[in-house]
Amino acid sequence: MTRRIGLLGGSFNPAHSGHRRISLAAIDALALDELWWLVSPGNPLKPAAGMAPFAARLASARVMARRSRIRASDVETRLSTRYTVDTLRFITRRYPRDRFVWIMGADNLVQFSAWRRWRDIARTMPIAVVARPGYDARAVAAPAMAWLRRFAHPSRTAKDWTDWSVPALVLLRFRPDPTSATLRRAADPLWHQRFVPPISLPEPAN
Repeated sequence: MTRRIGLLGGSFNPAHSGHRRISLAAIDALALDELWWLVSPGNPLKPAAGMAPFAARLASARVMARRSRIRASDVETRLSTRYTVDTLRFITRRYPRDRFVWIMGADNLVQFSAWRRWRDIARTMPIAVVARPGYDARAVAAPAMAWLRRFAHPSRTAKDWTDWSVPALVLLRFRPDPTSATLRRAADPLWHQRFVPPISLPEPAN
């Protein structure tokens, strides 16, 4: 049976309730069977400083995704893919019977034209952009939108995304969520230690 699957990439440094809330809203708006969080081993557009170990970020995502249709995935680490375009190409080939939609925040749309082969991403699957406070005007004026705007669909038709030919774009607007990974890290700089298993030391020799 064909599944309708959303893909949301990110550092999840850490995963938090805002990620979950937006994902659940997207599942409903797009009538998804599942939504996969693609936990990135390292975003080329983000500084490495302050990035928690991958194992801790993946573990935090799996805890936050519990009891939902969200699945936290380590596929990019297993494939050793660095760029989204390569990850999406693999996924669509690996699961040819399923239909996929790429989900990203308006903040990512602002810099989308800096992503490697971003037009190829748009030609691979539909894109759903989630509005974010403070980014909407910049997203509309983003360089990528000069090309994507002609492929935009009304938000009221979001559930019909499997019928669209690509490129295709839809803007989703949900109730704003103030949760921020940056603020979470500032409040709890050592959060990742709760998700890293303790090191077992060898017993001293007699």
